[in-house]
Amino acid sequence: MPRIVRTDSFLEQFCELGKEYQKQVMKTLRLLGDNPKHPSLRVHRIKGTPFWEAYASKSIRVIFQQEGDTLILLACGHHDILKRY
Repeated sequence: MPRIVRTDSFLEQFCELGKEYQKQVMKTLRLLGDNPKHPSLRVHRIKGTPFWEAYASKSIRVIFQQEGDTLILLACGHHDILKRY
C-alpha cells in the first residue's frame, strides 16, 4: 500500500469543494491507498509531465506525483485544474 502525503495546496482546494465532491475525493483517496490501479480511478499520467491524474467523478480530478511508494497529492478539483499541469 502506498503512503499518501497531502500538500497544502491540495488541502486548500479540497476545502473549497462542496461536501458531495469532498466525499468523492475521499473515496478516491481510499481507493488510491488500497489499490492505485483500481479501474474506477482511471489513473494515467498527464501527457508530457511527471504528474498523474485519478478520476474522483466525471468532473472532479485528483492530481498527484509518485515517488517510490509515496503518492504526493498536489491538487483536486474540476477538470480544468489540469491546465496547471
